[in-house]
Amino acid sequence: MFALARLPAALGTRATARAVIAITLAVVFWEIGSRFGDWTGARLPFIGVVPPPSRVLSVWYNLIGDYGYWQSWYLSFLRVLGGFGAAMVLGIPFGMALALNRTFYQTAFPTFEVLRPIPPLAWVPAAILFWPTQELSIAFITFLGAFYTIVINVVGGARSIDARYIQSAYAMGASRWTVFRRVVLPSTLPSIIVGASVGMGVTWEVVVAAEMISGGGSSMGSGTGGTGGGLGFFIWNSYTGGSYEQIIVGMISIGIAGYISSSAIRALGDRIAPWLKPR
Repeated sequence: MFALARLPAALGTRATARAVIAITLAVVFWEIGSRFGDWTGARLPFIGVVPPPSRVLSVWYNLIGDYGYWQSWYLSFLRVLGGFGAAMVLGIPFGMALALNRTFYQTAFPTFEVLRPIPPLAWVPAAILFWPTQELSIAFITFLGAFYTIVINVVGGARSIDARYIQSAYAMGASRWTVFRRVVLPSTLPSIIVGASVGMGVTWEVVVAAEMISGGGSSMGSGTGGTGGGLGFFIWNSYTGGSYEQIIVGMISIGIAGYISSSAIRALGDRIAPWLKPR
């Protein structure tokens, strides 16, 4: 008990200590649940068929020196950054235009709303036909994963601005550009940051699935990982090869990559909009 009481101070924050304790307990439960059938002869449902973390870590340790594994990381990150960046560059102005221009909203939003419910993965066959290379097809699917989320959040944020702020700015002689720069954009920043955070998570989900379906878009890389086609293809390749430990390694790798990406967005949001940072 004394050691647990001092853990928050040692790790810096109470939240960090709680996270470490929760992850530790989850891993212990996972190890016991996976090996329960070997110990008692009665296999637990679901968790009983998953390889224990001790075996997963052993396989993961062997993959650390494998070029194909890190090539998969690199390619997935590259596709996520490319698709997400394009979604931000196109989605934010498009969302602003929908929110601030009634004519453009009435013209473009019906088509946008018809296309939005279509899952990005449903676009995979069409993307393969539209684009000349598999790499561009995966990038397009990745772009769609973030685009709709970003646009909807931007539209919602810009439309929720109190009209009295804009009217007051105009009454004091501000130009349209000044109103946009000083009132509309800062007021929409929280929604942009939320849309970016959610969109990043959707982007990782989409790129991994697109890599599985399309074959990764690349056959580079060799070694234990067996692929350089991205983490999605790494998982699929591990499944077809019967290496269930590598499947878990791929899943955890995606979780880590998504956490790093989301943390970067949150850190950038704190810099751009420091008034939104929790105190």
